[in-house]
Amino acid sequence: MSVLKVIEVLSNSNESWEDAARNAVKQASKSVKNIRSVYVQDQSAIVSNDNITEFRVNVKITFEVQ
Repeated sequence: MSVLKVIEVLSNSNESWEDAARNAVKQASKSVKNIRSVYVQDQSAIVSNDNITEFRVNVKITFEVQ
């Protein structure tokens, strides 16, 4: 039997929501090992001068506890 834990991470990107999710996993993997999945809970964006300037995601990252 595996024990899994879920953490919530906020991340952003100037490129896309997908890139923001990748950034969240990349940053979390620096201190959390055995990441199994990522669930994008919320997406938002910052708009300036009628253009999206920043993409933001709120993700839940699941990892196995050793």
